[in-house]
Amino acid sequence: MSYLTQKTVKNNISFSGISLHSGLNVGVCIKPALPNHGIIFKRVDIKKNNLVFPNFMNVTNTSLNTTIENDFGVKVSTIEHLMCALFGLGIDNALIEIDNEEVPILDGSAKIFIEKIVSGGIVSSEAPIKIIKINKEVTFSEGDRFINIKPSTLSLDIDFEIKYKNKIIGNQSNQFKIYEDDLSQVYNSRTFCLYEDIEEIKKNGLAKGGSLENAVVVKNDEILNSEGLRNEKEFVNHKILDCIGDLYTSGYRIIGSVKCSQGGHYLTNQLLRKLLTNKENFSLLEIKEKNLPHALINKNFLKSIA
Repeated sequence: MSYLTQKTVKNNISFSGISLHSGLNVGVCIKPALPNHGIIFKRVDIKKNNLVFPNFMNVTNTSLNTTIENDFGVKVSTIEHLMCALFGLGIDNALIEIDNEEVPILDGSAKIFIEKIVSGGIVSSEAPIKIIKINKEVTFSEGDRFINIKPSTLSLDIDFEIKYKNKIIGNQSNQFKIYEDDLSQVYNSRTFCLYEDIEEIKKNGLAKGGSLENAVVVKNDEILNSEGLRNEKEFVNHKILDCIGDLYTSGYRIIGSVKCSQGGHYLTNQLLRKLLTNKENFSLLEIKEKNLPHALINKNFLKSIA
C-alpha cells in the first residue's frame, strides 16, 4: 500500500471488549475523516469538551500504558496498540469514538485492530502526506536505559533491545525497517508481564481486565499461556509494537533511525518532546510527487512546511 497520499477508513469500524486496566467493557467506532483531519479520539460518554488529540504533548501517563488528556481533564488510555495499527496501515485521518476512558485490549496485540481495519476497507485521497525528517541526532536516557533517533534516508528503522533477569524473557533484540519489512510478527505480539508483578500491579488499581486471553504471563521458567509464544521474539517485538504506536503521537510518519535499550512508553514520549520542541532537530515535509524520491535530500520532490 502506498504511503504517499493520505488515507482513511472506508466504512465505520465498530468493536468492543474488556479494557486491560479498568476491566470495563468498552465500545469503539473508527469513522472515516477528511484529509488533514488527523487522528482524533471522541469520548461519546461525555457530552462536551470530549475531543482528545493523540499528541505527544497531551500524554499525561506512561505507566504500563499511554494515556492522553485534553485541557478539560478528559482522558483516553491504552491507545498504543490501536495507534500502531493505524500507523502500520497508513491511516492518516480518522475519528475514533469511544464510550469510556480506555481502549479495549482485545488479544493484547495489534492483530485484531489490523484485521478489523483491513476488513472494513481503506480509501486514499489525493492529499499528499506529510513526514517528519530527522535532521539531528537526539538522545534521551535514564540510567542505563536510553532511546535515540538520528537521520536516515528513506525509512523508519527501529532497533530495540530488552534486558530481563527472568531467564525466559532474558535479553532480546530485534530490528525492523518499518516501511519495508513484514511486520506481522510485531503486530501479533502480545503484551506481557511477570507473574510476581501481578499482585503489585493490581494493588495499584491496574490490570483489572488482565487475563491469559490478553497477555503473556511468565512465572519463573514457565509461560503460563497454554499456547505458548506466537513467535520466538514476542517479548521484544511487543515493545517495538508499543514504540511504533507511541511514535505516531508525533502526528506524522517519521523518516529516521531509532535505537532503544530497555525503553517503553515514557522514554519514547520524552524523546518526542526533546526532538519536536526544537525545530532545528527536524523538518516537516510534504511529498509532492506520486513516487517516493531516491533520497529525501532531493528537495525538488519535497515541499517544506515547517
